Amino acid sequence: MISFLKPYRKAAIIALVLMLVELAVELWHPLLLAHVINEGILAEDEGAIWKWGSIMIGISLLAFASGIINSFFAAQVSQGFGYDVRKKLYDRMQSFSLTAFDRYSTSSLITRVTNDVIQLQNIIFMGLRIMMRAPLMMIGGFIMALTVNVKLALILVVVTPLLLGFLLFMMNKGFSMFRRVQGQMDRTNGVMRENLMGMRLIKAFVRSRHENTRFISENVQLMERTAAALRLIETTIPVLLLIMNVSILFVLWRGSFHTDANIGEVVAIVNYATRMTGAFSVFSMILSTLARARASAARVREVLETDDPAEQQQPGAQPFEMRGTLAFEDVSFTYPGQSSPALSQLHFTAEAGQTVAVMGSTGAGKSTLFQLIPRLYEPSAGRIRLDGKLLSELSLESLRKQIGYVPQESLLFTGTVADNIRWGKEEATMGDIIEAAKQAQIHETICKLPLQYDTIVGQKGVNLSGGQKQRLSIARALVRTPKLILLDDSTSALDIRTEQRLLESLKQVDCTILMITQKVSAAQAADQIVLLDDGHVRAQGTHDELLKRSPLYKQIVQSQYGEEATGTDG
Repeated sequence: MISFLKPYRKAAIIALVLMLVELAVELWHPLLLAHVINEGILAEDEGAIWKWGSIMIGISLLAFASGIINSFFAAQVSQGFGYDVRKKLYDRMQSFSLTAFDRYSTSSLITRVTNDVIQLQNIIFMGLRIMMRAPLMMIGGFIMALTVNVKLALILVVVTPLLLGFLLFMMNKGFSMFRRVQGQMDRTNGVMRENLMGMRLIKAFVRSRHENTRFISENVQLMERTAAALRLIETTIPVLLLIMNVSILFVLWRGSFHTDANIGEVVAIVNYATRMTGAFSVFSMILSTLARARASAARVREVLETDDPAEQQQPGAQPFEMRGTLAFEDVSFTYPGQSSPALSQLHFTAEAGQTVAVMGSTGAGKSTLFQLIPRLYEPSAGRIRLDGKLLSELSLESLRKQIGYVPQESLLFTGTVADNIRWGKEEATMGDIIEAAKQAQIHETICKLPLQYDTIVGQKGVNLSGGQKQRLSIARALVRTPKLILLDDSTSALDIRTEQRLLESLKQVDCTILMITQKVSAAQAADQIVLLDDGHVRAQGTHDELLKRSPLYKQIVQSQYGEEATGTDG
């Protein structure tokens, strides 16, 4: 975390110097007060009172100005630090492969980017504003008290190390407790996120009471863990005040019998002891913030240092021009943490320009197959070749820029219709956007919207139908003019007529098309059908070929069209 402070070291140094000025004034005040008492009040010298009093006022104004300017620089450093850490976290998460991304829950990542970074910002601000003052005040007050009168200050020699050891013990214990608090916050945020995303379903199923109970349960645990951590930290204040106040009483008692000490020295040492007591009290607040920040720093660092070999590419990987021939050679894949493979020894080839339909029951491994192609996951075994070259040897950016990927769940972003299509290709012109919309059979629908391409799409496309969202997602992929299109069950919400028009339009596009579908009507038009079952390729060929030799495919056709659709063969 310290490395993020390097760009702000000048401002940080200025803030620390100004903080030291404040500290020096605070340490000097008891000595000046001793002069006022000894040389002014006891000696009945009004001039001495004015002299030392004026000095005290002057340096107090200096400390005031230093504090104001210090706050400005401390805020500048802490806010800049927070901005850089958030940006680095976001960049790191964007670079994750899905293997690395799956290690963290969405709510945990949100908490780390927001709450954890705020904890770090607070500790940076406190560090430059008051945190360093507390230990320096204790050390400085301790030394100054010894210079005033060693015998009276001996009690501080005994007490100070004991209290420092106590504080370190409490800080270590508090760290582990606040780490658990942050983990519980992740879980609470996770429940809240699920509820907000599924609000329509919750209302439709009348499950508000059940979800309220879930949230209350997590919220109670968050409250109890936070309260326990704070109770531990807050017990330091009474202990510190008790011991330091007893020390002050001892100094006063000792001073009343110590003939070598004058009143000014006793007052000065009491002042130093009082300031040290205040510093110890501040330490309690610092302890709480430091324990939280230490836990947050560990969580932030965990994300930044996540090992992600799946996102790495071979040294010297070069950009390339894709033709679109894709080959799976005995490819197997197992999800991290799972024992059984999702895909086993897949072997098939999609020639450039072909349309290949991938069919199979739920859980057969269809979407997993698609996610291996843009290297969102890496195969556990086997090889995937594109135009004869291994995927691992190709530039990731170049590979993904030439693929149009339409996921199973259509995800749209808040913005205009044009913005959502342009999301696929930032430099796309309005002509490119309209052409992609026509190919996706959505242009006429857009023209009927109130503001046509400037119509605002609500969050997640809430103001559009399922079919409209699917076609917009397809237009977003087509605007890239890709050489390989992956359609993950992306026509499920379309009627048969619209789907046929879309498939006919896609055949005019110069690219290889892989489409996951459950519809025989869509698969019939494909050049090749790959039939998956339990992660294995059970059959591949055209519609007519599979009808003759694949009992599983015949069952699928019969389930959709009846016995007569399979003819009398086999």
